[in-house]
Amino acid sequence: MGPGTPGKVYLVGAGPGAADLLTVRAARLIEGADIVFHDALVSEEILALARHAELMSVGKRHGRHSAAQDRINAQMIEAAARHRVVVRLKGGDPMLFGRAQEEIDALRGAGIEYEVVPGVSAAFAASAVLGVSLTRRGIARSVVFVTPRVGEGEGPSRWADAARGADTVVLYMAAHEAPAVAQALIKSGRDPGMPVAILENISLADEKRQFRLLGELARTDAGRMGPALLLVGEICREAMHGAQPGN
Repeated sequence: MGPGTPGKVYLVGAGPGAADLLTVRAARLIEGADIVFHDALVSEEILALARHAELMSVGKRHGRHSAAQDRINAQMIEAAARHRVVVRLKGGDPMLFGRAQEEIDALRGAGIEYEVVPGVSAAFAASAVLGVSLTRRGIARSVVFVTPRVGEGEGPSRWADAARGADTVVLYMAAHEAPAVAQALIKSGRDPGMPVAILENISLADEKRQFRLLGELARTDAGRMGPALLLVGEICREAMHGAQPGN
């Protein structure tokens, strides 16, 4: 890289976890990166591809200290002054609940070239591993992606309003708030008997699947759940009935 010539920052989707679910472009960029800023949920299998890169953990985990977004932005801009290929590696797809817009705005403001590389979102991986379509003729003609999580300084989320009219509801970053989520959905008119799939570590060897009715979820001990995706809707009923006892 020539003197005074900034590098390029790639906002890369790491997908749900399995390295072979990366896009070809994502894998190529990770392998050729000089420095990788990665989220906490990016798997070790994927990080192992960055053989020649400096690895910087900037992940955010529920209930744990995390790097402030402004600091992450500043680190990427500074790294682009020193490196040719800077990868910002985000779980799932960067543009879905990944705060990518804030990073894009910071890079634009600093005059840094960037590119977004899409990834397989957890919702699509969950649909695949369960063998159920998020939309299905006669059962589910609409789907909504929501999260109850709000950042520091943000007002309350109106996710339940968005979810009210959808046949299938996919909830990101909601496992630790599962009882409150279930109560809000029931209050908005959802049947307590509606099936819910809870998926942790989707696509990885230690993947876990649980099934509950919405009314049962309202009484779940959410403190024992790890990072998980909640899938709510009639599309889950066949998968629920086919699950092994105890799941």
